[in-house]
Amino acid sequence: MLRLLTVYKRPLSASPKSQSISTSRLFTVLAFESSADDTCVAIVNSEREILSNVVIKQHDEHERFGGIQPYVALQKHQRNMPIAVKRAFTEANMTVNDIDGIAFTRGPGMHGCLAVGANAAKSLAAALNKPLIGVHHMQAHALTPLLTQPTSEIPQFPFLTLLVSGGHTLLLLANKIDQYEILATTKDESIGRAFDQVSALLEIPWNKDFGPGAALEQLCAKGPPIALVSETGSSSKSIERTVGEFPRPLKGKLEFSFAGLHSHIDRLVKNKETWKDFNPEQVKYILANGFQQAAVGQLEEKLALGMKECRRRGLEINHVVVSGGVASNTFLRKRLRACLGELSPTNPIHLVFPPPALCTDNAVMIAWASMHRFLAEDFDDLTIDLRPKWSIHDLRMD
Repeated sequence: MLRLLTVYKRPLSASPKSQSISTSRLFTVLAFESSADDTCVAIVNSEREILSNVVIKQHDEHERFGGIQPYVALQKHQRNMPIAVKRAFTEANMTVNDIDGIAFTRGPGMHGCLAVGANAAKSLAAALNKPLIGVHHMQAHALTPLLTQPTSEIPQFPFLTLLVSGGHTLLLLANKIDQYEILATTKDESIGRAFDQVSALLEIPWNKDFGPGAALEQLCAKGPPIALVSETGSSSKSIERTVGEFPRPLKGKLEFSFAGLHSHIDRLVKNKETWKDFNPEQVKYILANGFQQAAVGQLEEKLALGMKECRRRGLEINHVVVSGGVASNTFLRKRLRACLGELSPTNPIHLVFPPPALCTDNAVMIAWASMHRFLAEDFDDLTIDLRPKWSIHDLRMD
């Protein structure tokens, strides 16, 4: 049986400030997540135990497309979902009779992919006569640390949450467990998609264990190539001068934009004449590293602006939660820690990340995000529809 390294048996605080989930009895949730290209099933209970966590990835299926191909993703979900369900029950050493409720990702995401998880959840709920809840994908990311952090370190409402993934870039003010205000978002491209597309442009290889964005991070983490000078005598510094400065879009505004960084790399890569006398590996590294620094630098700037806005409103923010697939990036983690240290050197702001395995899409977060509603007996009808486009701002309106 898979569990967190530390399992907290005491009920969580139910104070109005923390809005944490309290438990009067053990409640066990089976959850499904299939919003993009990972087929996920998990079993979690109200004592914060992760009983199973199954994630079947499709990276090797999508590499030739340079990103997620929706029809391929749908086909693989249909093939993998029954396998994931069986594996989840085997890992938990449980049967369907041990389940109290069933949760699934209702949105946002790709409609066909969402439907696979939703149909599995609804069918089981109907057959077993179990309560059902549809969960907002981004709310689940935001609430993951309420499951994974030690009891004394659980984020306290209100807190800021930076949700960075292949589909979203959001800076939110989390006022309550079900109430979020969007402080900043992107009108063009998400940071995760920009990482993936730039990785594809630079032809950085990736495999079934990690996607293109993670491959770019790994390339940067290795540092500059050993051969710092090419056969023609061109140094890495001269490559940097040729690349020039990266754009800093929407400076001073609470709004993200990563399409410009993507386009900047695209123009540089396509101008092959510029690079003919340079070491190709040096060029690839400097473009990748420059992009990563610029993209993460934008997150730092907007986080600082968000903190400033909260202070203007008289809000005391002691925690910043960073989640989503891009939150597993170690360079991002290091830079955001330094950013918050500079913003509040005397009164530390706690920067909270879920474990890397729970930053990317998973069904554990779906189960936990549904738990407070199950315990309040706030269930959804079996006819609940999908919400492929669903703003977290509208969470309480439906």
